[in-house]
Amino acid sequence: MGSTVLSLRLDGELLDRIRQHAAKRGMSVQDYVTGTLVREDFDERFKAAVDETEKFYGLREAT
Repeated sequence: MGSTVLSLRLDGELLDRIRQHAAKRGMSVQDYVTGTLVREDFDERFKAAVDETEKFYGLREAT
């Protein structure tokens, strides 16, 4: 899998908070942000899979 560059413009306060969160975990800002995005993506895909399973088994109405 290749990589692509993503450039972000961040408010100084936000970047400082991100740096603090990353430092608490012993991570770089890049690794922290990437990990957060991957985790969020997984959460969304997992929720979608649960919703589809519930619809399949009739535990919930289709929307």
